[in-house]
Amino acid sequence: MNTTTDDLKDRLLDAALSHVPFDGWSEPTFRAAVTETGTDPALARTVCPRGAVDLALAYHERGDKEMLRRIRTSNLADLRFRDKIATAIRFRIEAISDKEAVRRGTALFSLPLYAADGAKAIWGTADAIWDALGDPSDDYNWYTKRATLSGVYGATVLYWLGDQSPDHRDTWAFLDRRIEDVMRIEKMKAKVNENPVLSKLAAGPEWALSHIKPPPKMPRGDLPGFRTRPQE
Repeated sequence: MNTTTDDLKDRLLDAALSHVPFDGWSEPTFRAAVTETGTDPALARTVCPRGAVDLALAYHERGDKEMLRRIRTSNLADLRFRDKIATAIRFRIEAISDKEAVRRGTALFSLPLYAADGAKAIWGTADAIWDALGDPSDDYNWYTKRATLSGVYGATVLYWLGDQSPDHRDTWAFLDRRIEDVMRIEKMKAKVNENPVLSKLAAGPEWALSHIKPPPKMPRGDLPGFRTRPQE
């Protein structure tokens, strides 16, 4: 996608955002954005073949880019790794400029027709976080880490959407509890590996899983670290 196309999608997205709280990520919202930006409808469809659905995904990508910018410009070196993860997720949520746009997007991507797009977007966020924090995984852990983080991020966003506490402090407490749950699982896995009996039982499955490799990197626009599984 060239710069001209990127700029046009950004303009359409900026125009659409004022309509999303009223009409959601819908065809009327897309048509209003096309009209307000003076864009030829055929050209707009070339940039966004699915109309507002593509703009909703562009809005999610915009948040990912802002999160990565904050990670790159922040000093996280002295933080525990779990705190780096929590900070990255907080950066991602704080990068959201319009809570109602996310609420409407959640409704859109809960529809069966677009559920896969929503899951892919969240997976891309988790992947971007792990890559930005220097995850070295090259086996099945590449998948499990991203799947786990996708769950934590998705649950935290849903909690945040209903959070009315000052500065969303209840959301950050919720996030800390979810990460603590994940750490408990990791500690349990470590104890299994230390146990001579349980480690032997797990040796076979772990050997098989260790031969699962992550897919090659497939860049999505300017988002570093986004990967998709190869076609079967």
